[in-house]
Amino acid sequence: MNIQTKDLHHDARERAYSMPLAEINVADPELFRTDTMWPYFERLRKEAPVHYQAEHEFGPYWSVTKYNDIMAVDTNHIDFSSEPSITIADPKEDFTLPMFIAMDPPKHDAQRKVVSPVVSPGNLEYLAPIIRERAGEILDSLPIGEDFDWVDKVSIELTTMTLATLFDFPWEDRRKLTYWSDIATAGKQSPLFVSDEHRREQLYECANYFMNLWNERVNAAPKNDLISMLAHGESTRNMDRMEFLGNLILLIVGGNDTTRNSISGSVLALNENQDQYTKLRENLDLIPNMVSETIRWQTPLAHMRRNAKRDIEFRGQTIKKGEKVIMWYVSGNRDDEVIENPNAYIIDRARARQHLSFGFGIHRCVGNRLAELQLKIIWEEIMKRFSNIELTGEPSRVPSSFVKGYDRLPVRLHA
Repeated sequence: MNIQTKDLHHDARERAYSMPLAEINVADPELFRTDTMWPYFERLRKEAPVHYQAEHEFGPYWSVTKYNDIMAVDTNHIDFSSEPSITIADPKEDFTLPMFIAMDPPKHDAQRKVVSPVVSPGNLEYLAPIIRERAGEILDSLPIGEDFDWVDKVSIELTTMTLATLFDFPWEDRRKLTYWSDIATAGKQSPLFVSDEHRREQLYECANYFMNLWNERVNAAPKNDLISMLAHGESTRNMDRMEFLGNLILLIVGGNDTTRNSISGSVLALNENQDQYTKLRENLDLIPNMVSETIRWQTPLAHMRRNAKRDIEFRGQTIKKGEKVIMWYVSGNRDDEVIENPNAYIIDRARARQHLSFGFGIHRCVGNRLAELQLKIIWEEIMKRFSNIELTGEPSRVPSSFVKGYDRLPVRLHA
């Protein structure tokens, strides 16, 4: 961490503890771009674990910041609905994208069941050698001793290849998946964001591209890819275009952003904690545990939203029917009442899988095992080839309070 970054973090701590509680807005994307949200969450966990923010561009919201409270909301779909959105922004009336993660049972359960075979233990066993071969090819193509961007050359490449396989998507166009994922989640602060109109155009293009694949597969025998599953699934084959697009965006973002940012996050975490990197070099059996610790430490999706279905008394606060409730996974994963020494990155941490990053209850991440598998494989292959991945500059972070990720990570490899 350079002097400028240290000053930034010091100033953030002073601000977080001096401003009135009511003014704290942890959904500010700038806090995530500068990685300065931590003291704000720390203060909320101590002083206002269920906190109301009245002023926000997307309307007022409640923040739930402690591990057990997040778990209580996440596992209670009777009182807290996932409709109409899982992010702080409301859907635009003339551009609503229904998706099963933003649905309640029974429709949620029926649609989720259609795609879950793609991440069954049997299919993961089939995918593992394919992922390993690709990981090896990616790593073997990297320059030794020269600076390059890890996000672009490794994190995006591996996850996009895997996603293209899951969709059986035309290989030469696979980077379209990355772009659609990024444009779907880009806030107004993102360099990708041009206008709402532009975003719609790009997502309609995504819908059209996938409709062509759908039409091919609906007329063919059912296969093991996501498009074929959706085209032949009883609860999904009659989806309209917007619902199809909504579920596509869900699967693309879910399969892309999370794994990609955890791959980048692992490189950053090991560079910031050289003792842990040494520990890893000395014991490669720690890789699976390191993967879980990285997913906790990174928390690639910072929050999920619910909406109160009735007036609810919750931890001494009255949440009114219809109000937004934001579960800050990124904060719950640093709750020292549940996780010992939570700000530290400890690759041999006991119970490392005890984190919130995949959510809980009926909406627990359907692809969590695939995410872990990709991270495990890439690190097994990295450790065969390189003695060190050296960070050569500050990471560039995504300006988003939803996707907690990296635009760029400058590194140099040592053979």
